Amino acid sequence: MVKAPQFQGSFLHPRYWGIWLGCALLWLISWLPYSVLMKLGDGIGLLLLKLLKSRAKVARRNLELCFPEQTAAERQALLRANFKESGRALFDTIIGWWWPAWRLKRFGALKGFEHVQAARNAGKGVLLLASHMLHLEAAGRIFGFTLPSVGFYRPNNNPLMDWLQYRGRIKANKYMIGKREVKALLQALDDGEVCFYLPDQDYGRKTAEFVPFFAVEQTATTTGTLLFASNANCQVIPVYTRRLPGNQGYEIECLPALDNFPSGDNAADVRRINAWVEQAVLRAPQQYMWLHRRFKTRPNPNDPGLY
Repeated sequence: MVKAPQFQGSFLHPRYWGIWLGCALLWLISWLPYSVLMKLGDGIGLLLLKLLKSRAKVARRNLELCFPEQTAAERQALLRANFKESGRALFDTIIGWWWPAWRLKRFGALKGFEHVQAARNAGKGVLLLASHMLHLEAAGRIFGFTLPSVGFYRPNNNPLMDWLQYRGRIKANKYMIGKREVKALLQALDDGEVCFYLPDQDYGRKTAEFVPFFAVEQTATTTGTLLFASNANCQVIPVYTRRLPGNQGYEIECLPALDNFPSGDNAADVRRINAWVEQAVLRAPQQYMWLHRRFKTRPNPNDPGLY
């Protein structure tokens, strides 16, 4: 369990004034109507598309690798939509961290919670698999209205941002666990907690299998899911999240627990996880975090990089 970051007098030092000013401005903006926030997010995203050329290059390359059947024009349209969603993600974060419960509850729908409840009724913890959708901060808070979970996260290197991040995320969680605290997460699952885990980024070759992800046949995929599933008293339940059209808000859908998982065949099991991530992404491909260098680790260190 991460020790909750405490407010420090040093946070009032001038070097932090820019963060405080930005937070104050965002807090004021957060009271605008949801539709206006999303429109502002679109504009910010299109600006980022012009300014963050290296990230745009990564996202464009990811789309080329994953969707080779699409035309260049189709992928460019998807890239543009994805950067709009990236701009909206800024406001999804302040919505998840700062909106009062009475306001956010009107914009959230949770489906399939009976699968989580069934696992808990059976005396099991729940490893809730989520994918890196750009609106996840808001979606996680909405899930917490029904059942506060345990957060598995990377503490921020900036102490003030870490304090702000922790205070924002603890609203939806019982407590937080650092990403390196494997034993603490196993204990939480054994204690019957619900723990979010995101298995869809490139965490290196040390604990990975190389299996297909979309059109990339050899994609480094973490075996962390198998470690937790095999060493804790838990069920693995995938969850879909998406932003609903027409500024309706967010939908979280819990699926039935994976059966015969892990099976003992690591490659088959992580391929199964990747197949689920693909399904989650295809529900709203513009909402996925394509900015991450998902294919940076190659099977052979001497293989040419894909970026």
